[in-house]
Amino acid sequence: MKDFIRKVITLFVLAAVLFVPSNVQAHGLLKVGNQGYEVSELQQNLKEMGFFYGPVTGFYGPITERAVMDFQYKSNLSSDGVAGPATFLMLNEVEKMARVVHGEARGESYIGKVAVAAVILNRIDDASFPDNVGDVIHQTNAFTAVHDGQYHLKPNSYAYRAVFDAMQGWDPTYGSVYYYNPDLATNTWIFTRQSVTKIGNHLFAR
Repeated sequence: MKDFIRKVITLFVLAAVLFVPSNVQAHGLLKVGNQGYEVSELQQNLKEMGFFYGPVTGFYGPITERAVMDFQYKSNLSSDGVAGPATFLMLNEVEKMARVVHGEARGESYIGKVAVAAVILNRIDDASFPDNVGDVIHQTNAFTAVHDGQYHLKPNSYAYRAVFDAMQGWDPTYGSVYYYNPDLATNTWIFTRQSVTKIGNHLFAR
């Protein structure tokens, strides 16, 4: 998944020059000793993703620093414990992927959730698809959950964990860039793709 991390960093550099997503733009550099709403928001995000276990206080102390370092490590970023724009951008990317995983596979086994996350990453690494999370998941008819509103449901802890496991290199789909439920699929084109494996209700294909 090194290509994904490289593309996230590239996106951050471009954003710094051209634009920064609105939910990233408000954040500067947060580190030990800072306090305020931005720190509270960071703590809450890290808590939902399973890294921050203390109370949300709005004070950036050692517990918050450790949580940031753990998130950075799991996201393959430099683990310096300082929450800068690259860290906030990655938090945003993880949130998007977790929402897709939750919407698409919350009724599947855990490995089925990891598989959906892996497909997103595989698409980012494939020249036939966009090279960032937002464009991949918002491609027309790419993910049912994005188009039927399930994407807006709050992910559970398993969805976040599945994203991090995929980012750490677990790909139970063996490089697949498509998946579908053969009992529900109505687009005959998908049946022309080379099947790789079946996990739960989904067939994964290239």
